[in-house]
Amino acid sequence: MTNDISIIISTYNSTEWLKKVLWGYNTQTYRNFELIIADDGSTIETANLLDEMRKEVFYTLRHVWHEDNGFQKSQILNKAIVACETAYILMSDGDCIPKDNFVETHVHYRKKGYFLSGGYHKLPLKLSQQICKEDIYTGRCFDVNWLKRNGMKASFKNNKLNSGRLKSAILNKITPTTPSWNGHNSSGWKSDILAVNGFDERMQYGGQDRELGERLVNAGIKPKQIRYSTVCLHLDHPRGYATQESIQKNKAIRRATKEQRIIRTPYGITKE
Repeated sequence: MTNDISIIISTYNSTEWLKKVLWGYNTQTYRNFELIIADDGSTIETANLLDEMRKEVFYTLRHVWHEDNGFQKSQILNKAIVACETAYILMSDGDCIPKDNFVETHVHYRKKGYFLSGGYHKLPLKLSQQICKEDIYTGRCFDVNWLKRNGMKASFKNNKLNSGRLKSAILNKITPTTPSWNGHNSSGWKSDILAVNGFDERMQYGGQDRELGERLVNAGIKPKQIRYSTVCLHLDHPRGYATQESIQKNKAIRRATKEQRIIRTPYGITKE
């Protein structure tokens, strides 16, 4: 069957986590998708991993790469957006293992005039390291009791892992969290993303995904909350690229986007 959704996964020199993520996409109940790795300058180990994984996974796996020039996630995501061959795009990260209904849920809820805003469930480092291929292929890494036995603390957020359709609909409606474009779990129409010119490439770490969503909203695209409808497991890791300078710069750009109701960035896919 023809693919009708493109999945963009961002990564940078994190093959152990990326391997787990790619196994997660091999469990998906909805299979008509292509997967594009947006690689922000990784070494040859990532390309070698993808060559090995292509022998195992059922889906088309493509690699979009540029040379390492510091944290330039916005740039590589824009290149990946252009490379997408379908009309609808789902974005997540190379440290987020998707539940088996992850893609199916985004396909089910997609609608013209909207983008979808999903959530994640963050795991502690030890548990992130412990999860193996069998845990992913059997789905037990999404079982609350199994996770608790292996070090996950009790939390209201655990509802993300075991909500049925009715419960998730109620929780999506009452959550105080505003739906936004989240780099780990969001989707929208490629035409809408191109209309706002993709990501602002001035932005490095700190809210560049949210800023894209804010421009989509300025353009009249409505965010739909699916925070509790499907989930990905966020594997823990250090963030050496998170600088106060980039966070402050990004806040200023987001403030301008909001106050001036900017729709199309001149620093995006097309340089204007």
